Amino acid sequence: MINDIAPRRFDNCYKNKKAEPHDLFLSYEGNTVLVKKDKDKLWYPSFKDYEEDFPGLAENATFLFTVDDINYYLVEEKGLDSVDGWTYISTENFRTEPKKWRSFVGVAGWQLSRWYGNNLFCGRCGKPMKRSEKERMIYCEACGYQSYPTISPCVIVAVHDGDRLLLTKYKGRTYTRHALIAGFAEIGESLEQAVHREVEEEVGLKVKNLKFYKSQPWPFTDTLLVGFYAELDGDDTITLQEDELSSGEWFNRDDIPPDKYKISLTGEMMTAFKNRTVEL
Repeated sequence: MINDIAPRRFDNCYKNKKAEPHDLFLSYEGNTVLVKKDKDKLWYPSFKDYEEDFPGLAENATFLFTVDDINYYLVEEKGLDSVDGWTYISTENFRTEPKKWRSFVGVAGWQLSRWYGNNLFCGRCGKPMKRSEKERMIYCEACGYQSYPTISPCVIVAVHDGDRLLLTKYKGRTYTRHALIAGFAEIGESLEQAVHREVEEEVGLKVKNLKFYKSQPWPFTDTLLVGFYAELDGDDTITLQEDELSSGEWFNRDDIPPDKYKISLTGEMMTAFKNRTVEL
């Protein structure tokens, strides 16, 4: 999965420290990220790369996290692609980068960049928000409101029946590969209740014998994914929620499509079922 970056170590402990020339930074423009031109991998800039054209760039940089001994910062300066050798490319490249740690760095930074950008003003009183120097938090001096990074729990459900697995396809999305049942947990319900509700809503089926598999941070959508296998309970007739899904069908183990990019919990769960590496 995209967060499986061992032997590298991801440390999200907040540090209130000024960026040094050798530290790296992440810069985003909408759904694009700044990288080195003419590289076949995600190559992020250091402050040293920009010290001639943007000598004060480190002054307003926001600390993000550390990978091994490398500190990463968020930079919100405009026009950084004016420096020769650097360009903005689509964040879709996070899904295809062979070195998963580079993708995880980029998408985790993107999640925090969106959070900062979406909380410039207080949701309670409308005054400007400030960034804490003690922790990863923003606050309003006027009314005292505090905000922390958004993380939404979402269940991923592999519905199985003997040697069959239920696969679906989303409707109206750019992602067109097969997927599992998925949905956000709602207010007042447990993750297990969310599993039962989502399966019944999306494909009209009932399930039993839920088995927790594992979880995954999914910074693309500010989500914490929680994977379950669930056994079909009763009738196997699929009734699609057509505003959410374009298809839903049972696949025998041998016919389950391969996981091309190996970055998602969904893909890993499909592969584990296909290869009989999970006990159900």
